[in-house]
Amino acid sequence: MSSSRRVVNVGLIGCGEVAQTVHIPTLNHFNEYYRITYLCDTSEQALKQCESKVCGSARPKLTKHAVELCSSPNVDVVFVINANEYHTPHTVFALQHDKIAFVEKPMAMNLRDVELILDAERKSKGTVMVGYMRRYATAFIDAVKEIGGLEKITYARVRDIIGRNPLFITQSGTFPHRFSDYSQEDARELADRNTDWCNQGLKEDLDIPVTEQSKTMWLLLGSLGSHDLSVMREALGMPKSVLGCSIDAETPFWNVLFQYPGFACSYESGINEVPRFDAHLEVYSKTKQITVQYDTPFIKGLPITMTIRENVDGGLQERIVRKTYEDSYTLEYKELYALVTEGTPVKTSAEDAAQDLKIFQMIMIAGQSQL
Repeated sequence: MSSSRRVVNVGLIGCGEVAQTVHIPTLNHFNEYYRITYLCDTSEQALKQCESKVCGSARPKLTKHAVELCSSPNVDVVFVINANEYHTPHTVFALQHDKIAFVEKPMAMNLRDVELILDAERKSKGTVMVGYMRRYATAFIDAVKEIGGLEKITYARVRDIIGRNPLFITQSGTFPHRFSDYSQEDARELADRNTDWCNQGLKEDLDIPVTEQSKTMWLLLGSLGSHDLSVMREALGMPKSVLGCSIDAETPFWNVLFQYPGFACSYESGINEVPRFDAHLEVYSKTKQITVQYDTPFIKGLPITMTIRENVDGGLQERIVRKTYEDSYTLEYKELYALVTEGTPVKTSAEDAAQDLKIFQMIMIAGQSQL
């Protein structure tokens, strides 16, 4: 590797589970591309835990104040990977200081927050990249090309039925810790932001009452659902409408049937206690079937594959394709590096992420009588 490669300085806002299991380990692997220079969290214990996980002799600075991290000249990219309710204000802080903001999904869950981010980006020398890592998987990119070559799509399915995250994280070898040494003031602020976040997204934007069921479903769409629907958008485009849906926020399982021009797409998802990660995109034509199969991202290196099944001279031909052993986070980080060092635009922009909010809204409107 070239010793002259620029090393990008990264500041992490949020030292919770995703930082400990995914982002810090991946950044450590990428030590010739990235250096963690700053950590921010409201928990002193979480800061110390994450500091101990950072490789290298140079130790990151620690702070409880996001503005301090965002304003530091020793930070090129701000990773906004804390509680969802803080994604908007901390992304805006980063942009106000002309930083690249890498924000975990969901970027925003109401129209007000989307506009706050887009407006801050328009005024900034920085920009936004949203962490939709599934869309950077080589198998998915290849599948999108295959789908584009189909004469006519007849049906599609997006599925994401998985066990709870801890069922996989405990086997990841990353040993994350949860801490509770945050102040009552911090806890109240988070609760208030959550109330405002859901009220804006449901009551103000959609005139849907905020109940425990509607709030739970809204949060599920922003967390698990954003992965699936973002993949669906890139592969198939935006749906025209929702033909029908079944929503049970308590189990939680849901099924949505989207109408596309000339075909329907079924979206089925849920969380249970089975330690299995059953997530895929499947697209059908008259003579061909294309499947992208995902596995849990919490265990590094598990395969993401494309399977093509088609009629060849009247017989079944089946091909399973895995071009690379690089996981989707690694591939995503390479795109981020090109954005920072070369100004190469990324597909998971703020404008792109705003489209997911429109699909969330379509689902909630269609299913509101069940909530």
